[in-house]
Amino acid sequence: MLQQIFSGTTIPVLEQVLRFTEHRHHILAGNIANLDTPGYRVRDLSVPKFQEQLRAQLEAARRRKLPGALLPSVPQIISPQEPALPMDWGAEHLSSLLYHDDSNVSLERQIAQIVKNQLQHNLALSILVNQFRLLRAAIGESAEV
Repeated sequence: MLQQIFSGTTIPVLEQVLRFTEHRHHILAGNIANLDTPGYRVRDLSVPKFQEQLRAQLEAARRRKLPGALLPSVPQIISPQEPALPMDWGAEHLSSLLYHDDSNVSLERQIAQIVKNQLQHNLALSILVNQFRLLRAAIGESAEV
């Protein structure tokens, strides 16, 4: 019964986004922690690859008439050990720069990536909270939303 209620909402998709952004935050924080490590190479998860695979799973679920059910967990979508190159042209060229200690970690770039990741996480969390409020109002037949 609960599975049917949850699968009819965006909750499973939001759960995937929250797991992905949480895991990506740990990787980006590790990049900052290793800022002064000689020879360290930046690690990251591919946001476009995650979005592409999540979109494919949603399309497959729609074809099976399951709005959001049975989506694989984030570790199945993207392996945590899989490093990805930066996505846009400018960042790709900046990440290929090596500093005097043979590392390619840029503090400014890592902080910008963490901020973007945090905004995505906060947005998904806000939508999830609103989904639960709507479900609670519907279950309790409450007018408060």
